[in-house]
Amino acid sequence: MPNYLPSPSRYDGGTMHYRRCGRSGVLLPEVSLGFWHNFGGTDPFEKCRAIARCAFDHGITHFDLANNYGPPYGSAELTLGRLMAEDFGPWRDELFISTKAGYDMWPGPYGNWGSRKYLMASIDQSLKRMKLDYVDLFYSHRYDPETPLEETLQALVDIVRSGKALYIGISRWPLPALKVAVDYLRRRDTPLLIYQGRLNMLDRAPQEEGITDFCAAEGVGFISFSPLAQGLLTNRYLGGIPQGSRMTQGRFLKPSVLTPELTEHIARLNAEAEAKGLTLAEMALAWVLAQRGVTSVLVGASSTEQLMDNIKCIGTQPA
Repeated sequence: MPNYLPSPSRYDGGTMHYRRCGRSGVLLPEVSLGFWHNFGGTDPFEKCRAIARCAFDHGITHFDLANNYGPPYGSAELTLGRLMAEDFGPWRDELFISTKAGYDMWPGPYGNWGSRKYLMASIDQSLKRMKLDYVDLFYSHRYDPETPLEETLQALVDIVRSGKALYIGISRWPLPALKVAVDYLRRRDTPLLIYQGRLNMLDRAPQEEGITDFCAAEGVGFISFSPLAQGLLTNRYLGGIPQGSRMTQGRFLKPSVLTPELTEHIARLNAEAEAKGLTLAEMALAWVLAQRGVTSVLVGASSTEQLMDNIKCIGTQPA
């Protein structure tokens, strides 16, 4: 008997909606689960397990990782590997698992950026940690201004052709490089599936740069990371900086960000959400999903309760 039996109503309960990813055969849940925070080696495994099970039980089929997610580096992938071995193995074909390489991972000149050497080594390491034969999606995690684009892109093509990944993704590349990538990959019969960028009500850079419009026109999906601006678009910081919050850790969200002007702006957004009968988080997630070309939002969760709160955005009208 498996350790875990997923909910039999995970697809027919109406909790989750799915969207086609660009012009592909892939359908992604409107809410995807990110392993950036809360799944590392310093997090209790049983808490990670409860969040992942809750996600799948409610139709979240897409788990998003990267080689350096943790801390320490690699530990989020190790957590997924244990989850696959103990819980999700029988349902591998129902899951859409992504990972990435591009940021600092190991010492020396070959553990960073976008060289073929780094990408090829990284995908092998990631598959071993996650106890997988392949990932559904492998990303270049960031643009490398020093390595020729063709080298990075051909490595991605070859990773797909080797069977180690089914699809290619790109994260945080500038629009001119993205245009080169779309053309290069299409001519090699490995079209770009999806672009991952930060898009939320406080940061609309992908729209302002023209990336979301380009992706929509070219049949490339778009997935937003940090759709809640790392918690700023929730009720957590309305009264200041609470103890134990991500901002008190100061790693990715600095206290200096929370200026009086931003605090006032967030309060106005919260009042707007309340007037619509929504939480600020529900409105913020629904807003991202309403933008042209968006396929899915990536949410993090420190508890099953937080995850369920985020799922409430499904079917919500932001305005």
